[in-house]
Amino acid sequence: MSSTKREAADRIHSAAIHLLRRVREVDAKAMGISPARASALSVLVFGGARSLTELAAAEQVTSATMSKLVTAMEGEGLVRRYPDVNDARSIRIEPTAKGRRILERGRKRRLDLLEQLLGGASDAEIAAVGTAASVVERAVESA
Repeated sequence: MSSTKREAADRIHSAAIHLLRRVREVDAKAMGISPARASALSVLVFGGARSLTELAAAEQVTSATMSKLVTAMEGEGLVRRYPDVNDARSIRIEPTAKGRRILERGRKRRLDLLEQLLGGASDAEIAAVGTAASVVERAVESA
């Protein structure tokens, strides 16, 4: 990796960590659910219904850990379990309307925060941020 790419990677890494910390603060206040619940709910809202095993793999936790999390989320009315139409032995998990609303409220607050953080940037800087975001998205998608 060239030193220029390495420096860019270091800056992206640092900015992403600091940004995620700020966003987590907003998430906790806006959604009123734990980061683990918000993350699992996000997988279901944006990725569709999953089995417990699939959701655990997506969140990089054990099935036992995810089972406890899903049970708690189900108790809060954030998700529901239903039988898999293709495999009667399997259960699928999907977000409820309440879960979707909570996640959308959190997304709105995060976007409001990002817009506020970018408030002092010029139009050219905003365009550069958009271009940089596109480059990072492509890199992540192709990895």
